[in-house]
Formats: sequence, C-alpha cells, structure tokens
Amino acid sequence: MHSPHSIVDRTSKVTHGQEIELRGDVTRVDDGKVTINLGIPVTVNPDTVRLVIAYKPPTRKKPLVDKPA
Repeated sequence: MHSPHSIVDRTSKVTHGQEIELRGDVTRVDDGKVTINLGIPVTVNPDTVRLVIAYKPPTRKKPLVDKPA
C-alpha cells in the first residue's frame, strides 16, 4: 500500500459532503483559483484552502557532544 496521501477519519460513518484534509504544495494562484499539487494538480477556490506552515525544529547552538580536550 504505497499511497502518497493519508487520510485519518476517526468517525465510523462516512457521509456525503463530509470534509477531509489533504495536504499539498501550492503551484499556482490566479483569477480567484488556487492550484495545489496532490500528485496531480487540483484547482479549488481560495476560501476552501488553509495555509499550513511546515514545522522546523530549532537549530542547536552548541553541539550535543563536547570536543575532546
């Protein structure tokens, strides 16, 4: 099972019109439309997308191991 996208739905029943979350890179924004790369380009209205910034862990200023003396 090599699906590039995972969907986690904790409800037991799926209904028509249910919202799901898909993540992808924005490739184009023009004329009130946003194109997102989900493996294939998908064009949606901008009010249906939400900007999520990837988490970057803080960088270390000191090394984890001291230099030998």
